[in-house]
Amino acid sequence: MYEVYVTTRFSAAHQLRGYDGKYENLHGHNWTASVTVEAKELDEIGVGIDFVELKRMVDDFLSKLDYHNINEVPPFDTQNPSAENIARWLFKQLEAAIDKQHARVKRVEVYETPESGAAYFE
Repeated sequence: MYEVYVTTRFSAAHQLRGYDGKYENLHGHNWTASVTVEAKELDEIGVGIDFVELKRMVDDFLSKLDYHNINEVPPFDTQNPSAENIARWLFKQLEAAIDKQHARVKRVEVYETPESGAAYFE
């Protein structure tokens, strides 16, 4: 089994609805997202999934959040934009976009700060 991963960054604001504390207020982060894809086999040139293509897909999905108030972006206009929910959302977006015959999304990690984040995997 092979693992391929990419890491990217985006900047966005959010607020946690129902949170009892300062994070219920609108605030921003320089977020980091790391995506791990696994492949059982390599293609004819020895690649599990193209880094460039994987990074493009991740960046395309995250561009919907970059420099936005995440609370105003569906589905986070109704769902709390926690790191956990953002990680699951990105996982599901990528899962639908990646050719499952050759590779599958294994894990998505989303960090609000270098020291704090959440992961989603199935």
